[in-house]
Amino acid sequence: MPPNTANPSARQIELLDAAYAYALTHGLADLSLRPLAEAIGSSTRVLMFLFGNKDGLVRALLERARADELALLADLRRADRPAGLAAAVEQVWTWLAADEHRPLLRLWAEAYARSLVEPDGPWSGFARATVDDWLDVLAACQPEAERTGEDGAVRRTLTLAVLRGALLDLLATGDEHRTTAAVQRYLGR
Repeated sequence: MPPNTANPSARQIELLDAAYAYALTHGLADLSLRPLAEAIGSSTRVLMFLFGNKDGLVRALLERARADELALLADLRRADRPAGLAAAVEQVWTWLAADEHRPLLRLWAEAYARSLVEPDGPWSGFARATVDDWLDVLAACQPEAERTGEDGAVRRTLTLAVLRGALLDLLATGDEHRTTAAVQRYLGR
């Protein structure tokens, strides 16, 4: 959250929250500071002062989206959660398929794709970081004997690919029944 990441002001936090709510509704692809500022009760000058420029604001919004994603992942790491990839997939898919998470997940998909095609922009590293985050949490869900070694890494990668593919299909079609059935079929294989 440039320029003052370590100690953001109350106004900076308030505007970031409002900009995040705006981005969840409107996306980031055509983000323009003037309409955003008007919609959130600010000005382009204030946004530029607080975030440096549009890229700085986009980076701050992506950090905020990633923080929401990491909150889910942290919940999966709790000691009272069942261990194993199958249990993790069930919990993650339930969260991913919930209607109330669609705006965040559409924003995630947009940022993920932009990170792949604009690797030097404000999206830089977003896709890689999210893959690493998810593989790390899936590893934590595997029993120790399964976690280590090439086979454990391959299983995590396949699991992530199934979740990500089903999620993208769900976002594209809205067909929760079919995508959930596909995830359940993967679990039963």
